[in-house]
Amino acid sequence: MHTQLDIILPAHNEEGNIHLIYEQLVNALASTNYQYTILFVDDGSTDKSLEHIKELAKKDNKVKYIELSRNFGHQNAIKAGLDASFGDVIIMMDCDLQHPPKLIKELLTQYEQGYDIVRTNRVDNETAGFIKKKTSNLFYKFLNQLSDITIDEGSADFRLISGKAIDHLKSFNEFDLFYRGLIKWIGFKQISLEYHPEQRINGQTKYTFKKMVSFGLKGLTSFSTKPLYFAAYLGFIFSILSTLSVPYIIHAFYTGTQVPGWASVIATIVFFGGLNLMILGIIGIYLSKLFTQSKNRPHYIIKESNL
Repeated sequence: MHTQLDIILPAHNEEGNIHLIYEQLVNALASTNYQYTILFVDDGSTDKSLEHIKELAKKDNKVKYIELSRNFGHQNAIKAGLDASFGDVIIMMDCDLQHPPKLIKELLTQYEQGYDIVRTNRVDNETAGFIKKKTSNLFYKFLNQLSDITIDEGSADFRLISGKAIDHLKSFNEFDLFYRGLIKWIGFKQISLEYHPEQRINGQTKYTFKKMVSFGLKGLTSFSTKPLYFAAYLGFIFSILSTLSVPYIIHAFYTGTQVPGWASVIATIVFFGGLNLMILGIIGIYLSKLFTQSKNRPHYIIKESNL
């Protein structure tokens, strides 16, 4: 009996890459003994991505697709594919060809050696921007310092999941999904492989700076309450420091000395006002997650599918 392998491919405006990724996947899987399904999840594309996917589905019954009613985001698109999959082994990867399909054989080799989860870490080549490298390094260092889990630098949404790990991953229902963290959190026997990203042939990256910041905040607040403790400790420290001014105030009161320096007073007020707003913002992020989760809305809505 052959093991069923499902490839989950979230796609958002990737019309130039659909046929290319399909061809490379077929070539990569040709030398394996797995029965496989290629599952595209169209995440509200506004180009002809879905048309190309449907063309492939007509020619090859191994190609399946899910059309979401709008753009729900990359992590929710992954969940849509995960929920719809019934494979013994699942591989998640992006549609832009930066996750090299030729690495799939190595992922499967590690699975056959007994690993439940095979993760990948992106190793940027020399052509990658200096600022992008530095910001990526700082992000993972900062995240690992504050969160309750350790995420490898360059961790990517290109991974193999198998066995009971799939069932447990499907059971997560938190609204702000952060699979890079969840994969490490669930445990099981894991190994990580390094890969060099391929050059994007068509389309543009979907991760703008704004989206990267938002993604980072989701990851941090999903796996740590340390920012809340940081805000509490910071407030306590400044409260203690503020008592240092009491002797000076008493001295000025009894001696009748005027207290000059309104500019320094204003600067202090502005500083502490900004500090309060920052602390309130941290608390607000956590409250917003609770509010969003309490509404219990679905992660995605399926408009059409050939499953």
